[in-house]
Amino acid sequence: MSKLDMYFVQLDLYLEMIEILILLYFLIGFSASVIGAMAGLGGGVIIKPVLDFFGHYDLSTIGVLSAATVLTMSTVSLLQVKSMHGKLDKSHSLLIAIGSILGGFFGKGIYNYSLTLGSTTITGVIQSSLLALILVLIFLYMKYKKYMTAYTVENKSLILTVGVILGMLSAFLGIGGGPLNVAVLYFLFSMNAKNAVINSTFIIFFSQLSALILIACTTGFAIYDLSMLGYMMFGGVLGGLVGSKLIQKINNDRIEFIFNVTILLIILVNVFNVVNMLS
Repeated sequence: MSKLDMYFVQLDLYLEMIEILILLYFLIGFSASVIGAMAGLGGGVIIKPVLDFFGHYDLSTIGVLSAATVLTMSTVSLLQVKSMHGKLDKSHSLLIAIGSILGGFFGKGIYNYSLTLGSTTITGVIQSSLLALILVLIFLYMKYKKYMTAYTVENKSLILTVGVILGMLSAFLGIGGGPLNVAVLYFLFSMNAKNAVINSTFIIFFSQLSALILIACTTGFAIYDLSMLGYMMFGGVLGGLVGSKLIQKINNDRIEFIFNVTILLIILVNVFNVVNMLS
């Protein structure tokens, strides 16, 4: 085989690899967005550990890819609210969203500071471990919430404070806050599954929009490898459309089942990521 033939063979292999990567990242964005739109998870809590698992990008780039994909999904989903047979509680959810934006600045600051103290591996281990712990607590709450008291909180200062805490945790973990939002909406406002999904998506929209604006105003996007961003965002658009259509056809019990199963799978992925990072 001549050198020219070898060159074309290598080129074909490279193009095939690129096509596989494009399909992979599209499917990650699409599947995470379908589940996120159906269960109020947003998708970031799925995208972050999955991209950690593949290890193609650093933590900061994963945060940008996740935020942009989730923003497209939440935008599409919110445009479908009227047909989703749920109620958007703007008064409470907007306060939580404002708190999440404020908390997001603190969370991002803590994240950036953690990177200066040690390697990205240490930060990744902390993120995955903390996320797994929080998801275990959320899973246990969702499983046994029927035995617990749910509230209807009206105190605006308390709601805003809750939003700040949610935003801080979500920004540090890079997840968009979906499962945290849903659990809080159940617990503090006695929402059913569909209402929690819609209001969680509303909160996620503002938190991810503010996260991207913060990046644009500080580091900018040029320093990140965003070659797969367009494919993931396209997956986010289609996933948001499909998820919004599916939620119209399922009841609250089915939504909770999807939520719980997804949480369990994400816990397993995070535990695997921690073990892999430490090995």
